[in-house]
Amino acid sequence: MKYRQIGKQIIVYIITLEARLVLRKYKPKIIAVTGSAGKTSTKDAIAVVLGSGFNVRKSEKSYNSELGVPLTVLGCSSGWLNPIVWFKNILVGAKLILFRTKYPEWLILEMGVERPEDMSKLVSWAKPHISVVTTLSEVQSHVEFFSSPELLIKEKAKILKNLEIMDFAVLNKDNSLVYDLKDKTKAKIITYGFEEGADLVASNYRIVFRLNGKGESVPEGVTFKVDCEGSSVPIRLFNIFGRQYAYSALAAIAVGKIVGFNLVDMSEALYLYESPPGRFKILEGVKNSFIIDDTYNSSPSALRMALETLGDIEKRRKVVVLGDMMELGKYTIEAHKAMAEYVINAGVSIVFTVGPRSKFITESLRERGFEENNIFEFSTSDEAKKKVEDIIREGDVVLVKGSQFMRMEKIVEEIMAEPEKKEKLLVRQEKEWLEK
Repeated sequence: MKYRQIGKQIIVYIITLEARLVLRKYKPKIIAVTGSAGKTSTKDAIAVVLGSGFNVRKSEKSYNSELGVPLTVLGCSSGWLNPIVWFKNILVGAKLILFRTKYPEWLILEMGVERPEDMSKLVSWAKPHISVVTTLSEVQSHVEFFSSPELLIKEKAKILKNLEIMDFAVLNKDNSLVYDLKDKTKAKIITYGFEEGADLVASNYRIVFRLNGKGESVPEGVTFKVDCEGSSVPIRLFNIFGRQYAYSALAAIAVGKIVGFNLVDMSEALYLYESPPGRFKILEGVKNSFIIDDTYNSSPSALRMALETLGDIEKRRKVVVLGDMMELGKYTIEAHKAMAEYVINAGVSIVFTVGPRSKFITESLRERGFEENNIFEFSTSDEAKKKVEDIIREGDVVLVKGSQFMRMEKIVEEIMAEPEKKEKLLVRQEKEWLEK
């Protein structure tokens, strides 16, 4: 293990050095995205909008770490434990440095924070021209490595630190912790949200339904209106739903406005936007149910938004399958117990929990009088998946969510109507994950 860690440090050093040299040579514009939730969906939405007019590259999957960000700059994928792949990645970087080649005009980099100084290190060499902050919460993942949530927020806020007066900070006005960062930068501020007073204001949000082949109403996507500087345009997003995706689209439109795009063109570009696997993806389930596959990861703020969106769905029995939220440190019990309120407010009928931490959700549900017979607790996703399939009945909507360590996608595979399409539809289908 010690030698593996040393090897990782050497690789990080080499590819980061190469990435710095590549940025110095090609001078692309950089958009950096951070937040407690919604980083990946926002990064993807920005890529769709800017990709309609520029040569862009975005972070693949959630390449947002000291390893992922330089890999994105080089245009490479993780080599996992394969030294040959890492050697090839280093050669790619060397080729970019030694020879002139076509390189993206814009890089859209997701930047995450796990430990103190993570953001400082990233922005010290990958200096953003536009920084986007999606949402922040008092208790968020990775807080276990900080002495307080405030220090984690302070570290994420460093994404604004090196912005110049001609640069831009794009902030979610509806989130007070994000909006308060407006005083932490000398850059120009552009805000977005549903509340009046933002530069881009969304309204008339609703879930759009369609009839399937059996004449049943199933979610097709969401629609809402965006107002900006006296102009208004309708936005429609297909095959996803949830207010969080409206926020992602708003952030993308804000970035598009900065670079000179008009609202109509951006609205049309967003027709192509779809959520990646494991991020609030709508899938058909067994017994004519449908699944909300949100299995990529979980945090208190992300789970809260998922449950609030579930509450928007009417006239269906609601089932939730919730795995542990990891890396919460001393806030683990408190954060899980707090989710019980959102489960109840969403009108959930059946609750499954997976893992020792998520049992604090059901403990709080019992304290609030939730029906004992409708609570099921399991240690692992493998143990839970057959029982979930047995309990589901026709017409149910099933939300599946948990931190990636919990491997909740195994449950989705068990209850999806077309498991033969799992490689395309589900997260973590790479060989390296399947062998874990």
